[in-house]
Amino acid sequence: MRLVPSLARHLRTGRSPPAHGAGDLELRDGSRVGVIGGGPAGSFFSFFLLTMAESIGLDVAVDIYEPRFFTHRGPAGCNHCGGIISESLVQMLAAEGINLPSTVVQQGIDSYVLHTDLGDVRIQAPRDEKRIAAVYRGNGPRESEPVDVAGFDRHLLELTASSGARVVRKLAREVSWHDGRPRITSVDGTSSDYDLLVVATGINSQAVKLFRDVVPGFSAPETQRTFICEFRLGADTVRQWFGTSMHVFLLDVPRLGFAAMIPKGEFVTLCLLGDDLDDQLVESVLNAPEVQRCFPGLLVPAMACHCYPHINVKAAVRPFADRMVWVGDCGVARLYKDGIGSAYRTAKAAARAAVFHGVSADDFKRHFWPACRALDVDNSIARVVFAVTHLIQRSRVLRRGVVRMTAREQAGEGGSRPMSSVLWDTFTGSAPYRDILQRTLKPGFPLALAWNVIAGALPLGGSKGEEAWSGQ
Repeated sequence: MRLVPSLARHLRTGRSPPAHGAGDLELRDGSRVGVIGGGPAGSFFSFFLLTMAESIGLDVAVDIYEPRFFTHRGPAGCNHCGGIISESLVQMLAAEGINLPSTVVQQGIDSYVLHTDLGDVRIQAPRDEKRIAAVYRGNGPRESEPVDVAGFDRHLLELTASSGARVVRKLAREVSWHDGRPRITSVDGTSSDYDLLVVATGINSQAVKLFRDVVPGFSAPETQRTFICEFRLGADTVRQWFGTSMHVFLLDVPRLGFAAMIPKGEFVTLCLLGDDLDDQLVESVLNAPEVQRCFPGLLVPAMACHCYPHINVKAAVRPFADRMVWVGDCGVARLYKDGIGSAYRTAKAAARAAVFHGVSADDFKRHFWPACRALDVDNSIARVVFAVTHLIQRSRVLRRGVVRMTAREQAGEGGSRPMSSVLWDTFTGSAPYRDILQRTLKPGFPLALAWNVIAGALPLGGSKGEEAWSGQ
């Protein structure tokens, strides 16, 4: 027997069915949901909404407004080439029925190399579930359009379409209200009204500006400029020089916050974070000996393509309203790391709230916002973690202590590897920042670091493990 969706919802949640006329802010059979943006957040939301609705016999229609096909190389199909997902997220997606084919995962990452002016040290993934994978968000950079490339965003969007969502290949030009429901007007002038509008535009889209006057309580996230570029080296050279490692740089370069290179098939992606990031800062990084020695002949090749996208560094104010919710990095995202994981968590929370509770602002506040707040609180802790990281970047004495401690851990057999674990999770986003900070506050960690700082300042005596540390 098929239950009436409203009754099924309330049996599932344990709440009493609403009184007559009080359920207007709920999805019902025939409800229409509009999603602006077909990136990970929009696709995740649509996939989960349709899956959850089907589980209670609720028949809803989903339109995803996404003009890009993600089949062109470079800017036309770009969704910013940086893309890292953890092994644990890959496994969670598989459990949800979202399997990533080998053509989507460009490179498995099982280690990273920490580069400093004092030498380099390789750090293996603490456990298999801590490994990460490199993906292209779009269809890859300029000069790359092999037939076997399937960008992460395109794969998710096609999967969602096969689950029942309709992809509207139009750009949303305007959002307004009509008879108490949100209306989307496309660039061709056509309009459609929806029972729920989901904003998944990202923060590099002009569509964020559509909501300035529509939802007075909403304020867009604070952002920071980043730099991403691609170097085309060829698959053989990438394997020989970069292997299966992410390469992270602790550089004493003013205004630089983070620098890493990630191998992806024939290409290597360089990602930079920093204050007031500009061409001068990029040039300073590219001229650093630690970066140059990663390339054959110590020569940094010409860029295949580059961009200066923005990232979310502070959550949006009130990313929900009656019949409207913001998911992904146009709402809240994990600071500096795991943007795809943040999109997954916030999109699933929003879909669950909409299907099993309702689409009022109060429903989203109770059942969606806690997932966002958890990310926001963890980001506050992240600022402390990265402040310490920046201090290490600026201090040669601390850098030496960190590299020495890490090298000795990696050279030893068995035993705990606290510094290696902390660095891995800080640079890859494989654990909450709260967990990272708690590990550094255990008495043994600062004592071990202090000892390595002191020992590193003394003449080297060939201690076990220091053979793993080159360029001293």
